Amino acid sequence: MKAEEYYKGYLVNPELLAKDPHLSKGCETCHKGDKSGETKEQAHEGMVKRPSDNLKTCGQCHGKIAAAYGKSLHYTTIGQRQGVMARFSKAELKIFDKRVFEQSCRSCHASCGGCHVKSPPVSGISLGLIQGHKFVRKDEGKTCAFCHGGRVYPEYVGEYGGATDVHYQKGMMCLDCHKKREFHGDGKKYLTKQAVKDRPACTNCHKTINSKTLLTKKAHSVHRGKVSCYGCHSGGQYRNCYDCHEGTGAKAEPGFILGKNPRNTKEVTTLRVIPTVRNSFEKVGIRMEKFDALPNYWNSPVHNIRKRTDRTRSCDSCHTDRTGFLTWETLLKGGAKANERLIHTPKPITR
Repeated sequence: MKAEEYYKGYLVNPELLAKDPHLSKGCETCHKGDKSGETKEQAHEGMVKRPSDNLKTCGQCHGKIAAAYGKSLHYTTIGQRQGVMARFSKAELKIFDKRVFEQSCRSCHASCGGCHVKSPPVSGISLGLIQGHKFVRKDEGKTCAFCHGGRVYPEYVGEYGGATDVHYQKGMMCLDCHKKREFHGDGKKYLTKQAVKDRPACTNCHKTINSKTLLTKKAHSVHRGKVSCYGCHSGGQYRNCYDCHEGTGAKAEPGFILGKNPRNTKEVTTLRVIPTVRNSFEKVGIRMEKFDALPNYWNSPVHNIRKRTDRTRSCDSCHTDRTGFLTWETLLKGGAKANERLIHTPKPITR
């Protein structure tokens, strides 16, 4: 059989069997089953369809990585729970953990194979094997993009909003900023991504402003600690989602929102709508007694960065026109009271 004639259903290239060390000991090493079976049914008896869902499988050879990954946010998805739990009473949190988090949120977690062999199912849809059953080191367009393809990746490559991120334009991909330590974890269990050490930051590369223009230097000096890099350098509109948790169908709209960072109200930054509404979990008996404790807008490091934007070209964009700023009039209707504290009105410039 020629290599290009391998069985299309399984996409296991015969040449790959000899080259990839993961396949050297046979399929049953990971997938179990009965290798002595003479029929498909016999051979597949006891077969494990997604062996890396059990991290011990990969841990046989990659012990340290598997042990660390078991505590990472990509695997535990605990960040989703932390992000909403403050809205619940103690009784409601128990219901959420049992009937929502374990049955729904946890389905999003990524096993080793989900990034290195076959994309995980998202809403019941999978891209299938990444490169025929080859164990790939990285392929951001098929792995990162598939799970983060609703907002981040389309914005980054310019498919949503129209402003291609300048880093993508220069040939950079996800792993140029997000290192493998961030994906695999460092062996510590974090509750939110904000708690993860050594997260990517603009200042990791852009430590100083090497501009000959006095106005540029002054702008960075005046706004340091008061406005995030995204606040000025987001290239334009990005995806904001509404009604996703109502069970009536999601609605996405482009938008650009500036306001106070809910995690640091001394800073103005780009905000993204998080579509948790009051009746999001009503069907399982959760009324969200503390709904107003959390805002519906959260600081978002949008991935459509440009060196020059309307806000970098003119101070008037923010200080006179106040373009994009969250206002009382534009607040989400029926949203949480916590949204109100994110409103920021830029002061006019005295010339």
